[in-house]
Amino acid sequence: MPNSNSSKPPYSSPAGGWGALKSSAKHLIQSENAMKSVKALLKANQPGGFDCPGCAWGDGTHAGKIDFCENGVKAIAWEATSKRVDEDFFKQYTVSQLQQWDDHALEKSGRLTEPMLYDARDDHYHPVSWQQAFELIAKNLNQLPSPDQALFYTSGRASNEVAYLYQLFARAFGTNNFPDCSNMCHEASGVGMTRSIGIGKGTVTMEDFDHADAIFVFGQNPGTNHPRMLATLRKARKRGARIVAINTLKEQGLQKFADPQNPKEMILFSSTDISQYYFTPKLGGDMAILRGIAKGLFEKAEHDSNILDHTFIDEHCDGFEDYQQAVINSSWDEITQQSGLSRREIAQMVDIYSNSKNVIFTWAMGITQHRHSVATVRELVNVLLLRGNIGKVGAGACPVRGHSNVQGNRTVGINEQPSMQFLAALKARYQFEPPQTSGFNTVDSIHAMLAGKAKVFIGLGGNFAAATPDTARSYQALEQCDLTVHISTKLNRSHVITGKSALILPCLGRTEIDQQASGQQQITVEDSMSMVHGSRGQNAPASEHLRSEVAIIAGIATATLGDNLIDWSKISANYALIRDEISAVIPGFKNYNQRIETERGFYLDNSAAQREWKTLTGKASFSAAILPSHLSSTVTESLSTQPVLTLQTLRSHDQYNTSIYGLDDRYRGIHGQRKVVFINDEDMANQRLQDGDLVSIVTVSNDNITRSVSGFRVVRYQIPAGCIAAYYPETNPLVPLESVADDCGTPTYKSISVILKPQV
Repeated sequence: MPNSNSSKPPYSSPAGGWGALKSSAKHLIQSENAMKSVKALLKANQPGGFDCPGCAWGDGTHAGKIDFCENGVKAIAWEATSKRVDEDFFKQYTVSQLQQWDDHALEKSGRLTEPMLYDARDDHYHPVSWQQAFELIAKNLNQLPSPDQALFYTSGRASNEVAYLYQLFARAFGTNNFPDCSNMCHEASGVGMTRSIGIGKGTVTMEDFDHADAIFVFGQNPGTNHPRMLATLRKARKRGARIVAINTLKEQGLQKFADPQNPKEMILFSSTDISQYYFTPKLGGDMAILRGIAKGLFEKAEHDSNILDHTFIDEHCDGFEDYQQAVINSSWDEITQQSGLSRREIAQMVDIYSNSKNVIFTWAMGITQHRHSVATVRELVNVLLLRGNIGKVGAGACPVRGHSNVQGNRTVGINEQPSMQFLAALKARYQFEPPQTSGFNTVDSIHAMLAGKAKVFIGLGGNFAAATPDTARSYQALEQCDLTVHISTKLNRSHVITGKSALILPCLGRTEIDQQASGQQQITVEDSMSMVHGSRGQNAPASEHLRSEVAIIAGIATATLGDNLIDWSKISANYALIRDEISAVIPGFKNYNQRIETERGFYLDNSAAQREWKTLTGKASFSAAILPSHLSSTVTESLSTQPVLTLQTLRSHDQYNTSIYGLDDRYRGIHGQRKVVFINDEDMANQRLQDGDLVSIVTVSNDNITRSVSGFRVVRYQIPAGCIAAYYPETNPLVPLESVADDCGTPTYKSISVILKPQV
């Protein structure tokens, strides 16, 4: 059972350290191919090797050091497993039987080995040739009354090369329907930053962390979601930078860390305290915290003219006066009530910020999955602008992306709302008229499938059925399609939630050798710091029947459109030719093939980092948004007679996105289970609950749809009163499809109004 003492974290050892090494060894052994995995690990994130298929944290200078983390080990071992999901497997199990398996059981079955076609008559998948698969997809696409009835979903794992080819094919087909994983995670960052500073990417580089005086970490759990970031924070802390953690849960990785690559810490069982300051706001209270920091800065500026960077504001910003008035109009009572922090705690942040010359703000899903996420991102930028902390060394905005190339996908065109400049560049290069109207994002796509307005779904990686909100309706949406197609490495939930017809197309993994007609290929990816670098697989493919993602998309494109627009077969035989196409169409990629041969690749220039503002006014824009009227994204408490709590969904430590590597969550003291709900002492007392009690979690909403999950075990945890947390995808059924962030459509996974019902 989890530790029931709420006065200390359930895991007393530091993040990383011997615990990480022990866990890594366990997962290597469980892959049943440990030597292959270890060999691959030595090439992870190395020049000439492959980019880890996990997170998008940037690579430092290598100098012969190994550069992977515990969760990278899990991802690589998961891919290198000797287990296979082949024809015999699908003969043994019907799809209906597989639907009863949990997500962990599905994926641990092993690697997919050959194309499979679902036959509803006997409820089984059966082998099909690649050409038959391509022709079936082409037939279904070409018989659609409108190209907009097709959906082209993308996972952030996809390389720049395949993402570019994918968007080119779909736009040549006639649609901008590009739902992707960004819609469900950092969309608010892209929208908010673009409005404020003219670009939707982070403005910092890895080197900036070496020069920051303070680093504020908002709504982020790097110990689980991007563990290599802890080494960067440790280095900054060691040289004297102040690390400030703002996170609803007390996460071990933000408190102390033992670097497994530091012999001294390992031998002495010592560790480094990461955050000297740790604040635990209410869910969704971050905008109020930032408004409080701004208010404190304005108050200090009344007595010290150096508090604000007036030279920077006058030269580079507009909207300052309106923003200042919005801050003045925000009362301290409103700020403290909404943030869940005291005025003294906020004053401490003001003191740290105002006494630090160079400051970086980092953030992740804890910021971007609320109703007011775009406004919160803009408030992050507001506070940075007040002291000129964008466009100088050691300072800036750093949204930390999840998947290893989710940022690169956007850069090369995976966007349901493409710019007119990008579409014009495609037209000039390929002499066709790209569609001009915006396409469907992820939530729009689910609505379209439910309404019969989308009939063919193609998923380039990912696990759409498990990642999306309102699970019952997402399943129903997929099941109403004429054809669902998933390009994947391993069996997952999306393969067993089928359309009337369904294809599984198995592809090479990131760790595997990609051999094409012109020789062994490399792909490229872009990390959270806008560095583009090469990736070459090292392992033999899991099956002789696997094809690369590039080859699969080229095969579909050829069958659907022919070779009039472009010679898909030729370009897929040599990925350097695809990079030439990207270089010709997208700014910043000049001499692409030459520049990726350097050790760390190349940096895509960031206009805001150069203090060039590609906004409507040509300046960085302060946002004067008011604080939200309430934080919960679904309803107010008045709709229920029972105490209403705010739920956030999150990952366990044995999980990356929807891939569940095991049933433990070491840092939170959870072992062998996932159906748990983390809750505060005070709320447990109010609900008359004890550690280990079973409850149902029920969404409180006014749409007359019942959403509930049952069999969840109560776990006492350090989390603010009124807030609870539980793992996804188990709690995705509770997230209403209509509950999305203003201005960007991201599901509000971090702020759902619920009640708990005890189970006997």
